[in-house]
Amino acid sequence: MSPGRFHYAAAAFACAALLGFGYYLQYVEGQEPCPLCLVQRGFFYAVLATFGIAALHGPKPLAGVIYAATAFVFALGGAAVAGRQVWLQHLPPAEVPPCGPDLFYMIENLPLARTLEKLFTGSGQCAEVNWTFLGLSIAVWSLAWFAALVLYALWLALRAHSRA
Repeated sequence: MSPGRFHYAAAAFACAALLGFGYYLQYVEGQEPCPLCLVQRGFFYAVLATFGIAALHGPKPLAGVIYAATAFVFALGGAAVAGRQVWLQHLPPAEVPPCGPDLFYMIENLPLARTLEKLFTGSGQCAEVNWTFLGLSIAVWSLAWFAALVLYALWLALRAHSRA
């Protein structure tokens, strides 16, 4: 495996490991994901797919910049959603929005635009902290990983650009 492919594969593996841990928390530990958690999963999948395809493709410099820029945008989107959830978790209890319906109810009963709006804004369920590691919630860890992926994608883009 060439060094370029390895860098993309490493990032894809990190995303896969994070998603795997999320599924472990859900199905083994019983932590049900909130709407914002599900949106963050979608962004992790998008970053995983981008880096995974790049690892398989082994792109030349220009394509490497495009892959890295795409991963950068997806990771930035995930960071924004995770940041929103961290903000919700730090609101005073009186200011937390009320809990809304679950995702499957929204998909079946609400127009797509309203479902997306509710997914991206979060609810009281998104403000709950039921699991921590080193004193940090899942949302904070997610934000940290997205920030790391943003920086890593930027580094990959600069690296690919310098080889062009």
